[in-house]
Amino acid sequence: MRRIILSTESGADIPVDLADKYDIQIVPMHVIMDGVDYLDGELPVPDIYDYYNRTKKIPTTSATNTHEYTEFFTKIKESFPDCIIIHIGYTSKASASFQSAVLAAKDFEDLHLIDALNVTGGLGAVVMYAARLLEKEPTIEPAALVGKIEAAVPKSRLAFVPGSLDFLKAGGRVSNAAYLGATLLKMKPLIELKEGKLVSTKKYRGEMGRIIDKLMRDYFTTYDIDKEQLYFMYSLGFDEGLKPRINDLAAEMGYENIKWIQAGAMISTHAGPGGFGIAALEK
Repeated sequence: MRRIILSTESGADIPVDLADKYDIQIVPMHVIMDGVDYLDGELPVPDIYDYYNRTKKIPTTSATNTHEYTEFFTKIKESFPDCIIIHIGYTSKASASFQSAVLAAKDFEDLHLIDALNVTGGLGAVVMYAARLLEKEPTIEPAALVGKIEAAVPKSRLAFVPGSLDFLKAGGRVSNAAYLGATLLKMKPLIELKEGKLVSTKKYRGEMGRIIDKLMRDYFTTYDIDKEQLYFMYSLGFDEGLKPRINDLAAEMGYENIKWIQAGAMISTHAGPGGFGIAALEK
């Protein structure tokens, strides 16, 4: 039986321990700061925050390009001869990365591309679903696995709240008026993925702990979430003291298989410090 290899971008924020356990291959996206192009994963997140504090600007980010994908897929084929690659990509609605993968894939056989229409933990939830399925059914036919992954894509639910609006304002995603109003009223937007696009669906008011309580109750009321795995994402600067309360709330709702995921440099560039999110698959 030919080996199936799963791959994705660094924007999935797959923790190193899970990537190693399931041999998930990860291609880096880019963060450009002070004129230097860094591969996502090489730039420490605190450096991004320091840069903002100095300049009141945020770095820019860019997609993995076609040449990089060609090298990436070639390296996988060299490391795992005769393998079949299933690449689960960052939403094509928010990045050119998936289109670059499509162009590179023309030079390879036995390479399947799936647009996850999601980012960070939402993308990671789909990748990890595929990894666990492959672990349970190692002899599954590639076409069957691809079909199950594609069926899981619309079931992935991501919701997150930024720690502050500073980075969203610096990136031009929030107007000055909206920023001032939200700051005065202690309001934060709920960001969700809708048809592959990041959209603000509602606003929460209050301190972060209270907001997270509301977010979790709304999330589990709105979506019929599969209890097999639940992901909590956070960016550096998040109040670690809130984690026990969050874990307890999840347990009260019947969710015990929890994995905390720290946002990498690419996602942190847009989300800023102190953010919190939830990702999982619906039943």
